[in-house]
Amino acid sequence: MISLFSILAVGFFLGMRHATDPDHVIAVTTIITRQRRAARAALTGIFWGIGHTLTIFVVGAAIILLGLVIPPRLGLSMELSVGLMLMVLGWMNVSSFFRAVPGKLWPFDGESQIVHSHAHSHGEYVHSHPHGHAPDVHPHAPDQTPLAQVDRRLGKLSLYQQARPLVVGGVHGLAGSAAVALLVLTTIRDSRWAIAYLLVFGVGTIAGMMLVTMSLASAFRFLGSRRQGFSRRLSIASGLISLAFGLVLAYQICFVNGLLTGHPQWAPR
Repeated sequence: MISLFSILAVGFFLGMRHATDPDHVIAVTTIITRQRRAARAALTGIFWGIGHTLTIFVVGAAIILLGLVIPPRLGLSMELSVGLMLMVLGWMNVSSFFRAVPGKLWPFDGESQIVHSHAHSHGEYVHSHPHGHAPDVHPHAPDQTPLAQVDRRLGKLSLYQQARPLVVGGVHGLAGSAAVALLVLTTIRDSRWAIAYLLVFGVGTIAGMMLVTMSLASAFRFLGSRRQGFSRRLSIASGLISLAFGLVLAYQICFVNGLLTGHPQWAPR
């Protein structure tokens, strides 16, 4: 019993540490740059962890129970998916920033007046478009937003807003599942204990990512309330970092590790 408890305790704390890997933190940062409530940030972290745990458990259990062997090219492809996802998340933040760049003379409501564009919110929906601040010049009603339209269609189903971190966590779990499972195989011979380790590792990852997202959201809120435009600068910075990290990761996998060559080299990490 002591040995089993030790294995599970190690799995939980390794899962928490795993949540702080650089690619994980960069990915969730691009998602929560505009979130200011710690509760919503924690929910984002929980759903990221759930997606991560599901893929790790499914693929890891197949390796442990069925003796599944992952070829090097397939393993590299799973890791490449993380790089591609980081590039997509980064590009979304960067493009959102440039759509919000102000300073343009724009015909508005039949008159030529100086208007500008910046990110603003309708409830949980954050977007940008050219507008002025004179009365009655906002170009749409509060309920004429994509979020309001989705809300009308999905009714009271609120978990759809967490679909993005769930998918992001799943992709990260897909890339790391083989490494975790093979590490378990080298140290735990009993398949039942190995499966239990995977589950506890996942719980630790969920807890770790929840703490990471809450800490980031709290820091963003503290700094953003004291400096005008901090949220926008943070959004472009996180987007550029995510885009650059994804490009470097993709280059290393495709050319250094040989995914696109005739001799792929892959060792689960």
